[in-house]
Amino acid sequence: MDTAPSEPDPSSDDGSSGHPATTRRADFDARAQAARHDLEAQLRAQRARIEAGNQKLTARTGRNLPAAIGIGVGLGGSVLVSLILIKALFMIVAAILILFMVIELTSALRFAGRDVPRIPSAVVAVAVVPAAFFWGAEGQWLTLLGGIVVISLWRIVSGLAPARRAAARTSAVELWRDLGTGAFVQIYTTFLGSFLVLLTAQDGGQWWALGTLIVVIAVDTGAYATGLNFGKHPMAPRISPKKTWEGFAGSLAAAMVAGILISLFMIHEPWWLGLVLGAVLTFTATVGDLTESLIKRDLGIKDISTWLPGHGGFLDRLDSTLPSAVVAYALYLIFT
Repeated sequence: MDTAPSEPDPSSDDGSSGHPATTRRADFDARAQAARHDLEAQLRAQRARIEAGNQKLTARTGRNLPAAIGIGVGLGGSVLVSLILIKALFMIVAAILILFMVIELTSALRFAGRDVPRIPSAVVAVAVVPAAFFWGAEGQWLTLLGGIVVISLWRIVSGLAPARRAAARTSAVELWRDLGTGAFVQIYTTFLGSFLVLLTAQDGGQWWALGTLIVVIAVDTGAYATGLNFGKHPMAPRISPKKTWEGFAGSLAAAMVAGILISLFMIHEPWWLGLVLGAVLTFTATVGDLTESLIKRDLGIKDISTWLPGHGGFLDRLDSTLPSAVVAYALYLIFT
């Protein structure tokens, strides 16, 4: 008797049979998993190459260059927008920058053992900015001097507190040193920095201020690029070992080119004034950089702070601008 072949029972399939649909799905899952693992391996390898490249670049340049560029673009953009759109907005930007510089420097000095009051120092830093903008040099000087008096009195009164007397007896020499240090912070950061605010407040001064910043950036960039590639002869090895005469020559060339362009197209002055602007600001920017390096060397630190990746702190980034602002304001008064 013939017997018909029995049909497989679908309900008895446990997923391990050779059913075509099941096989295709298993192959698809296997290929997808392999592709995912391959993609993850490629991403890990690419990340490792990027990190290795960044480490080599950091070792060569001495800073996290991508982070430094990003921070520089952000700071430069905020300054650019404030000066071009409504120059009164520059007061806000300047007040923030000077405030951070004062906080950084007072914190570094306190860490080194100097007792500089941070709260009044910060208040004075902010107060001088609008005084310089609205009331000119007279407001700048009076607010600064009054602020130094307030900071000094704060330090004296805080030293007379019972808790302070019980914790440590401050000698007259140390007291005077603290008072002098507090005044130095205001003169070095607040006073010098406020000259850029004073310049901005003048008729057409915002273009002089912007031009000054561009020349200072050209100085830093020219020194950095030339010194990195060609630097062999240190300028001041005991103060700043990486600063070279080759870098100084590159900074001078870059500053003069930038100065000529700014004189012709931004402040509308003769081309030769650009040479003067470039040469003088190269000198002041270099002095500003060396001055801050000397302060850090005296305090035994590499950077004033670590708030700005790739730069250190705000003072590390703006040290060249501080003395340059004074000279730029003087040139404005002479040639306009």
